[in-house]
Amino acid sequence: MRNGDARRPSPRGQRGFGYLLVLFALAAMGLLLAGAGQVWHTSSQREKEAELLFIGNQFRQAIASYYLQTPNAARQYPVKLEDLLEDNRFPMVRRHLRQLYRDPMTGSAEWGLVKAGDRIVGVHSLSSATPLKTAFAGRDAAFSGAARYDQWVFSQDAVGSAP
Repeated sequence: MRNGDARRPSPRGQRGFGYLLVLFALAAMGLLLAGAGQVWHTSSQREKEAELLFIGNQFRQAIASYYLQTPNAARQYPVKLEDLLEDNRFPMVRRHLRQLYRDPMTGSAEWGLVKAGDRIVGVHSLSSATPLKTAFAGRDAAFSGAARYDQWVFSQDAVGSAP
């Protein structure tokens, strides 16, 4: 016999055992990664919802501030969102909002506008995805039971103060 030609006979019961073990390990890792991916997606969506609530309330407060600080007796809402950044109705520019935020649900700077005539009274996301959060209290109580994010409308109440 030449060197290297000799093969050790393997016991008949152990053929392919290592291969099956690797297959089972890969399947288990796949299941674990799929579960972790689902948890990450849910966590990410909850963070985006919290960010949407924060940003929406920033817009709500800015619209209320713009409305309540109208210099004349006839109060007005802004014509465009940029009016919240620079309110030129005064001798010195007033800022009701620091920046025009992006919609965290769509990643776009475009918002759905709620208008009364040609004036903006509120904003909402343009996302039609289903929210995870369905129970709200306080100023966001109107969002309870909403089936989509575009139903979360951030607007001033009818009395003229921010909710």
